[in-house]
Amino acid sequence: MEFLSQRVNSLAVSQTLAMSQKSTELRAQGVDVINLSVGEPDFHTPKHIKDAAARAIDENFTFYSPVPGYLSLRKAICEKLRKENRLTFAPEQIVVSTGAKQALCNVILSTINPGDEVIIPTPAWVSYVEMVKLAEGITVDVPAGIDNNFKITPAQLEAAITERTRMILLCSPSNPTGSVYTKDELQALVNVLARHPQIIVLSDEIYEHINYTGSFTSLGSFPEIADRTVIINGVSKAYAMTGWRIGYCAAPLAIAKACSKLQGQYTSGTCSIAQKAAEEAYTGPQDCIAEMREAFRRRRDLVVELASKIPGFKVNEPQGAFYLFPEVSALMGKRCGDRVINTSADLAMYLLEEGHVATVDGGAFCAPGYIRFSYATSDDNLREAMRRIAEAVARLH
Repeated sequence: MEFLSQRVNSLAVSQTLAMSQKSTELRAQGVDVINLSVGEPDFHTPKHIKDAAARAIDENFTFYSPVPGYLSLRKAICEKLRKENRLTFAPEQIVVSTGAKQALCNVILSTINPGDEVIIPTPAWVSYVEMVKLAEGITVDVPAGIDNNFKITPAQLEAAITERTRMILLCSPSNPTGSVYTKDELQALVNVLARHPQIIVLSDEIYEHINYTGSFTSLGSFPEIADRTVIINGVSKAYAMTGWRIGYCAAPLAIAKACSKLQGQYTSGTCSIAQKAAEEAYTGPQDCIAEMREAFRRRRDLVVELASKIPGFKVNEPQGAFYLFPEVSALMGKRCGDRVINTSADLAMYLLEEGHVATVDGGAFCAPGYIRFSYATSDDNLREAMRRIAEAVARLH
């Protein structure tokens, strides 16, 4: 007898988590695997943030928290948005969730009806498509390859819009490509969206501070679409707080209220201690952001240099996040012994099992023919990983 719902059966397993799990299993068997599959800073959470969490425990912040988050944290988020992004939000428009992933899912489930179309520029993070699937929406992929630095054009956006389009979901800096849209590029997309007032703009800005361009423009800062733009952000990447699970949406009031209503029925308010740590992250010293960003920039330069030397890898220079997304179609059809590389998924598994480096197949990001490396690990790990990959690729013929 089948006890599972069609809803859960229709979902794909997160390939980033699956490859990380496979890496863990091989390590448990004694294999020395370097894991470049997961998007997680390798830095420890800064001490002043951990100290704030300890104080919260001592001060007995151990009861249920308000569903949308503590008012003090929501005020701190509003101040961050005002100072850093020139965005005006009231605390009532902020909903704090268990990670930016839940914040995204809250918004999609609160706004998308069955049959609504959601435009997703691809390559795109693995969970976007599955979240839309949960809401019974229809994803409309708009592809952009490495020759365009993985950024879509206004003409592509216009061509993808139909009378059923309800949302566009944009991530800049991007996971998995590291691409960053400039202010002018965003303005060109906004000019298209301004002509279609029925479209909600969902802007995933979680990698905002891991950005090597020297400037960041939030989609919420464009007046033409400000009243229908939802900002997603959180503390995971900028403050090395992945395990604390704090993200948020900043949204038009009706959408924020809907997200709070939804969250109130299936998780309620997120962890009280983690919220107080996040409040300190936003209100305390900010030096840690620049320090980590510079480390990521150095690692970016190292990985681009080394990957560019591997035959069959086509590489660009990502401007943000901590991912490299090389195009590897030149390796398709090659073999090592009886093993044939027919797809980028085959290549990712080959690199794991033979090279002992965990990566992620680009197909998981709606972009077969690519693979994703996370360079959020030490310089020594990266050098050794790229050496192993180069050796494994050299054995293909």
